[in-house]
Amino acid sequence: QVQLVESGGGLVQAGDSLRISCAASGRTFTSYATAWFRRAPGKERQFVATINASGGDTYYIDDVKGRFTLSRATSRNTVYLQMNSLKPEDTAVYYCAARWRYSTYTTFYTTEDDYDYWGQGTQVTVSS
Repeated sequence: QVQLVESGGGLVQAGDSLRISCAASGRTFTSYATAWFRRAPGKERQFVATINASGGDTYYIDDVKGRFTLSRATSRNTVYLQMNSLKPEDTAVYYCAARWRYSTYTTFYTTEDDYDYWGQGTQVTVSS
């Protein structure tokens, strides 16, 4: 049974930094695409960032490019999202997702249907 567990969310002020984590059990992240999505209040879940199956490259939406960094620690079976210069509009529940089905090593997967397993989410609130 694969489980993804997010942690590290909280309440911060605009301009602060926060790092959220996603730990996997049951399988390893090695050679699997993983991603972060978020759902802001009253909105649909939105893709934020992904790392490809090779682990060699990342892709971000324009709203977070230059502020957020996704990384993967295979030895800890954990992925991270480092969020800097946070803005109130970053307030959302952040979800980790993993794709266990066949993936090409260099493809960026950016839709919910691309992913097979999801965490329960961690709340990030940014006050102005």
